[in-house]
Amino acid sequence: MLSMTFATTPRIVLRDGALDDLPGMFADFNARHVALVTDAGLVRAGLVAPVEAKLRAAGLSVTIYDEVQADPPEAVILSAVERLGAAGVDAVFAIGGGSAMDTAKLVAYLLRSPCALETIYGVDLAKGARLPLILAPTTAGTGSEVTPISIVTTPGEEKKGVVSRVLLPDVALLDPNLTLGLPPAVTAATGVDAMVHAIEAFTSKRLKNPLSDVLAKQALSLLSANLPLVMRDGKDKAARGAMLLGSCLAGMAFANAPVAAVHALAYPLGGRYHLPHGLSNALMLLPVLRFNLQAAAPLYAELAPSVGAAEQSAEAFLAAIEALVAQCEMPKRLHELQVTRESLPLLAADAMQQQRLLINNPVEVTEADALRLYEEAF
Repeated sequence: MLSMTFATTPRIVLRDGALDDLPGMFADFNARHVALVTDAGLVRAGLVAPVEAKLRAAGLSVTIYDEVQADPPEAVILSAVERLGAAGVDAVFAIGGGSAMDTAKLVAYLLRSPCALETIYGVDLAKGARLPLILAPTTAGTGSEVTPISIVTTPGEEKKGVVSRVLLPDVALLDPNLTLGLPPAVTAATGVDAMVHAIEAFTSKRLKNPLSDVLAKQALSLLSANLPLVMRDGKDKAARGAMLLGSCLAGMAFANAPVAAVHALAYPLGGRYHLPHGLSNALMLLPVLRFNLQAAAPLYAELAPSVGAAEQSAEAFLAAIEALVAQCEMPKRLHELQVTRESLPLLAADAMQQQRLLINNPVEVTEADALRLYEEAF
């Protein structure tokens, strides 16, 4: 008999101008003072000021924390908690990519359930309450708005995750206007990142389930059809909205059928070289897909129609993914990003620390396998 558990964000709003709903949503929580978590780049891009104005016009106080960094270090999380706690916020809103949303999740939790951050790394160790939380992604990639996961970079440059249903936000706000200015390289890397989420959820060795399967297939259909469109015309609002939905569905899928070796090998690239997470996933995708072919071929064949493959076979699926990645305006090899060949053994050793992810891979990955995969991506 099938046994499964599925959890996701309880309210998802996708529409042109969805941000207009924000003040009313916080009114529903009886919030008076909102923490606005973002990064300096989005402030400079002019995306934050209109949000702040909407909230203040509705009579809400706002304190902005705009020092989020990519792959947020522990110090950034703790700084945000200290500053926003001192301001007396009673609700949290994040606008940004995965790093801003991951930061906001932990801020909302730690302000309501104070504890040492290192004590909640792992699965279901964060059991307390959190402040009301609304997330609005500016990239169609991470799916963080519907995942119970927050990834943190430790002082030792290791990626660790807090995984708990408590971190699922109250509302995911998907407004395509927030993604219209996304540069082609970021559009490409985050779009492929979302595809990785869908593929790894569908092929996960642990917790694969029918709901995640349906979501992953639909996500791949949306992402593969619309990524070329937004690469050609970044102002295509309908295609941007479809990308946001695809990313969200992929996030829902992998939040319940966890990701595996692509992510395990991507994290050391972020930790050691500070490569963006989406780009790291995109760089490792094809080597890992080929490595997993021995076990995942029937599943790849199932996914082939979702990516417009020429026929329903594993080989056609891989060819379609390779062709899509080839169209993307982004680096394709590790050596293009100043990753040195001498560092590959260190990266392989780092990847072995990601057993939380590697146990989900369809094929066992040894340190020697990881090294070969980095060499293939080099």
